[in-house]
Amino acid sequence: MSDDKQFGAAAVENAAAGKGGLNQEELDELVASSDTGGRSPSGGVGKFMVAVALIWSLFQLWIASPFPFMFGFGVFNDTEARSFHLAFALLLAFTAYPAARTPAQLGLGVGVPIVLTFLFIYGSKEGVPIWWIPIPAVALIGAILLGSPKNRIPLWEWGLAVFGALSALYLYFFYDAIAGRVGAPILQDYVVAVIGILLLLEATRRALGPALMIVATVFLVYTFLGTMMPGIIAHKGNNLSEVVNHQWITTEGVFGIALGVSTSFVFLFVLFGSLLDKAGAGNYFIQVAFSLMGHMRGGPAKAAVVSSAMTGLISGSSIANVVTTGTFTIPLMKRVGFSSEKAGAVEVASSVNGQIMPPVMGAAAFLMVEYVGIPYFEVVKAAFVPAVISYIALVYIVHLEAMKAGMEGLPRAVEPKPLVAWLISTSFMIAAICALSFAVYFLMGWMRPAFGDAASYVVFACLVAVYIGLLWVASREEPLKMEDPNAPVTSLPLPGPTVRSGLHYILPVVVLIWALMIDRLSPGLSAFWAASFMIFILVTQRPLMALLRGEGKVAAAVSAGFADLMEGLVAGARNMIGIGIATATAGIIVGAVSQTGVGSALADVVEVLSGGNIMAILLLTAVLSLILGMGLPTTANYIVVSALLAPVIVTLGQQNGLIVPLIAVHLFVFYFGIMADVTPPVGLASFAAAAVSGGDPIRTGVVAFFYSLRTAALPFLFIFNTDLLLINVGWGQGILVFIVATIAMLLFAAATQGWFLVRSRFYETIALLLIAFTLFRPGFWMDRIAPPFEDLPPAQIEQAAMDIEVGETLRLRVSGLNAVGDPVTFSALLPVGEGETGADRLIASGLEYVVNGDEVIIDNVTFGSAAAEAGLDWDQEIDLVRKPVSQPSRYFMFIPALILLALVVMLQRGRAERRQTAAA
Repeated sequence: MSDDKQFGAAAVENAAAGKGGLNQEELDELVASSDTGGRSPSGGVGKFMVAVALIWSLFQLWIASPFPFMFGFGVFNDTEARSFHLAFALLLAFTAYPAARTPAQLGLGVGVPIVLTFLFIYGSKEGVPIWWIPIPAVALIGAILLGSPKNRIPLWEWGLAVFGALSALYLYFFYDAIAGRVGAPILQDYVVAVIGILLLLEATRRALGPALMIVATVFLVYTFLGTMMPGIIAHKGNNLSEVVNHQWITTEGVFGIALGVSTSFVFLFVLFGSLLDKAGAGNYFIQVAFSLMGHMRGGPAKAAVVSSAMTGLISGSSIANVVTTGTFTIPLMKRVGFSSEKAGAVEVASSVNGQIMPPVMGAAAFLMVEYVGIPYFEVVKAAFVPAVISYIALVYIVHLEAMKAGMEGLPRAVEPKPLVAWLISTSFMIAAICALSFAVYFLMGWMRPAFGDAASYVVFACLVAVYIGLLWVASREEPLKMEDPNAPVTSLPLPGPTVRSGLHYILPVVVLIWALMIDRLSPGLSAFWAASFMIFILVTQRPLMALLRGEGKVAAAVSAGFADLMEGLVAGARNMIGIGIATATAGIIVGAVSQTGVGSALADVVEVLSGGNIMAILLLTAVLSLILGMGLPTTANYIVVSALLAPVIVTLGQQNGLIVPLIAVHLFVFYFGIMADVTPPVGLASFAAAAVSGGDPIRTGVVAFFYSLRTAALPFLFIFNTDLLLINVGWGQGILVFIVATIAMLLFAAATQGWFLVRSRFYETIALLLIAFTLFRPGFWMDRIAPPFEDLPPAQIEQAAMDIEVGETLRLRVSGLNAVGDPVTFSALLPVGEGETGADRLIASGLEYVVNGDEVIIDNVTFGSAAAEAGLDWDQEIDLVRKPVSQPSRYFMFIPALILLALVVMLQRGRAERRQTAAA
């Protein structure tokens, strides 16, 4: 690619536009331009960039570790750590990403500083001098117009990098002084904030493309020009003093929660993924997937799904996932019969799905912990079942595509075992894994009290022993090599040797999951210990393998191991440039939302457009999430949609009788934000896949969108059926929910693909959709047969409280005034407390009221009580009481659904047999 090509998101679209496929060097450059930066100068400058990236990784490991507190130095508070984090990101952004020279990119690079300059001058009230404001904007515009070649860093680019880093470090160096004047910025604060915002937006344009920069600029315009906005979204407008204080000097904007999560958690997980990939785990996952599934119908596509799921576990980028696994899987998919567009679409759908797969979820999991206020374990538990079901359904969609085209799998090296032998060996393997898991669990439980403070060292020694044992197993097998996907495939790798050759790569993942799920350590500390063990593996696996294989050259292997470690640390930091910039820029949007109250205005807009209909509210929110997510990386995507649209569902849902857990709402907007990576015309992952496959990017995106309909259906389902999120669900019911939901999603996939056992007729497709809906949400039909609630007049609230069990919930329809004095009606869930009478139970719940004829007025709500948590307040009026009543099990609705399914199977099997007879 020439120097004048676009970088960042634009590079992906530009590469795809050429079609014809790209070679490996071009693909590496594509990933670099979109994720790590397209500029890698040689000589001293290149070494400096490597050193900065290395120092950043070491800094993040240091602040995440317990060592600062053990040694009593190098302790940073949250704000100081965020300041360093953004400084590193800005320094590397301007050195790693050249400014694009295309007219559109230049127009944006020049236009945004001009717009912001007018805004800053417009907002400069209260005696703030304005003569200096154009100076940084003119300097930035000049640096952009002078250009920035890809093979070197000119002086003016160094100026942008240094000033950007110093603007971020301002909060560290002047922390105490700023703390004494919060809300009253001085001229120095204005200068630094203006320079910082301008350079942050320019870094965003370079590293992430124009979308996020434009959205952030629009929100800044809205912040300043609130009085000029249409009535429904108008506000008083904010001056420069308020914006500087809110966006840069405090932790409400750029240095807010999003950047804090990037600093504390996200960096370490991205670093962990980079180290794991550098050790060879990425290739191992791909090879294992192909050895297990390559022989099936459409085997390469199924292997692509599985390998993308495994790499997506630790990946924070849809585009990197597409190119990394797609380089190998897409050519093989095309070889067995998939068109370029379908091969790319399968890779897109599976790679984007990696962003909804715990434990990382494209870094959104850690943001959800902060925004929703629940433990990390609960976030992972809620996200797990929908993600797994979505992947299983994608494998099934691939199977259906293969059946339609009559595809075959790739040849195996040896014939498979007979079915009975395979079942016996598989059962033995599962039993052995379960036995080992229980042994490890109870052994760990015994070690901690037995060894006290020394338990950590004993655990580490045991891990090392297991690691050496697994390396010994791997040393007996041939080393895995990355095969050339364009070379003829004579046979697939054998599953057993392939799996055994890299089992030690699973140990760091086990450490991570153990620390998160069992020891319940913080995500940051868990990732630190997992990354530390990964560092140990990187340094030792080469020399140990050389010893175990008797190859000699141990010194060279040690040197190569340290080289791998350095490369992994540097790659982790460069992978974080875009995420660090994205979280900081998204902080501008979050800060604008909190400063202007646009969230409530957006809720009013959605309510007007939807007319209060629940499904219309959800559909509008889904569409808005898609629009807002276009062109944004996963992390920034979630920050924007959760700040703007999650409150809309919560507010309007409560007003219209839909009350769901907050985690369900956040997952809803997150899923549809992620769908923007697939959806044309801006689906970046689709453009990246087209660059690999040589297919048409828009057609690839359209096919990928239809493959992803299963992912789009899931959020609507778990909004109305929170069992899918395993909320208040036991083990037995959880297993049942998983099995039933998986069957339902497979039937939904079959309906959307128009093929079940054979090609479906239209009435069979309708029947399959109906069956899938019933399995997903059996309560919908049961509620119409036997309503779950009895509606009572408000005066009977005491009798209703007495009729139900303690701890059960009354649903109250309440009207009153909101915080700004506007009339509002909403639904509230009130758990009933203990008491001898209904009145006593309501008082125990924190609710005091006055009955005036048929009216019930809330007189008082006890602070911190169940009534207060339900949103009740004094002087509100209870309009309706809904008492829960017993109803038959909703699972009875499975019976007619299964009967209808049997009828569809009978019809399709009959057609299949008649066709076989006719063909014979």
